Amino acid sequence: MRRLTWLSLVILTVGCSTIPPQQGTDNAEILLAAPESQVRAAVIQVLVEGGYPIQQGDGKGPVVRTGYREEMDSPVDALHRSRFGKGRSRVEVTIVPESDTSTRLTIQVAYEGKDSLFASWQPYVPTLPHSAANQIRLIKNALGLL
Repeated sequence: MRRLTWLSLVILTVGCSTIPPQQGTDNAEILLAAPESQVRAAVIQVLVEGGYPIQQGDGKGPVVRTGYREEMDSPVDALHRSRFGKGRSRVEVTIVPESDTSTRLTIQVAYEGKDSLFASWQPYVPTLPHSAANQIRLIKNALGLL
């Protein structure tokens, strides 16, 4: 009986001490004082420079999507992934012209991570360098609006 109580206490303590992953995506929206064509060019430039593969179809729709950007890229990837885990992110940007001189930009960043090589992907809040707010800052900088 005493062993069962001790085991229950250990399981309860370990179960309560773990922090569940923060789930969801990071979203941001802004109205920029620039025409839609300039904003679209700046968005594509920032995403390509950030290592995201663009998947936008004909390039004329309001939504620009990217594939997954691998967060780690080095010769010792396999060792690092198996010991410390891995993260990846993708971005979806909606570009809507409000007028000839202003454009509404909505950015959604999805970030997934896993603990080891054999674990499954789980959603997490994006890291600061890949957050939606930072993507907006980079786009404003590319447009010269900062």
